[in-house]
Amino acid sequence: MRLTSDTERLAVLRIKSEIVRSAGEYLREQGFIEILPVLLSPITDPLHHETYGGAVDFYGRPYQLTKSMILHKQISLLTAPRIFCFSPNVRMEPAERASFGKYLAEFVQLDLEVRDATRDDVIAVGEGLVVRVLRDVSGRCAGELRTLGRELRIPVAPFDRIRFADAAQRFGEPFDDALSAALDAPAWVIDFPRRVREFYDREDPERPEVLLDMDLVYPEGFGEALSGGEREVESDRILDRLRRDGLPRKQFALYLDYADRGLPRCAGFGIGIERLTRYACGLDRIEDARLFAKAPGDTDAI
Repeated sequence: MRLTSDTERLAVLRIKSEIVRSAGEYLREQGFIEILPVLLSPITDPLHHETYGGAVDFYGRPYQLTKSMILHKQISLLTAPRIFCFSPNVRMEPAERASFGKYLAEFVQLDLEVRDATRDDVIAVGEGLVVRVLRDVSGRCAGELRTLGRELRIPVAPFDRIRFADAAQRFGEPFDDALSAALDAPAWVIDFPRRVREFYDREDPERPEVLLDMDLVYPEGFGEALSGGEREVESDRILDRLRRDGLPRKQFALYLDYADRGLPRCAGFGIGIERLTRYACGLDRIEDARLFAKAPGDTDAI
């Protein structure tokens, strides 16, 4: 649906607020510690798709607006074993992406990371988080859901798992939208090829070019929910991945310093708050999932 009244907008805000409250409560119950977000840094996610630069002059040095806290999350595990953060991200993607209704140039991602964890470990965390949040929204925001005409179904864990190669064979690439439209419950896509993901996603030692990562895909055509997996932590493997991906070592020098000293084995994911709000509310466009939304290319946004 598209929002047409302040009553509907208020309903969305209340649901979004409950999503944030419920997610934070669930993670604290699971032993996670909340850390504060990083907004400016000399290192951030290089991403594997086109974005415009977000460089800022920081006392004469080039810093970047955060695209995701992936590298900082790994370093944080040297201090705490389970961390999460409601992290503002800026990704100035090509303007034509606005037409899809699922991209924002500025959004909030719930980022989490777990020391000594496998992909299966964080998949279990993700399933528990999604089920808990949707159940709380359904129970605490029943009136708001009625205002929006949304009948929210609570998924049952464990969710189905689909290999990337199988989804690509069935739907072609990219397949997110087609797969999502075919689902009637959230499902995991696992085992992405190295060519479509970033250098920090861990390559399976027994299956070269296959990554131990995953995406969660919403049903009903709402697309990708979260992305994550296991991480590369050994400095020689990270350097090899940077080389194969054509990324300059110098760009990640500070991160590599930590890797040289020893990063713990870990896994984690990031889930978009606006995308989760869009799904919970049944919204046609992600811009309706927050106030002051900035779609790609929208230079008139406040």
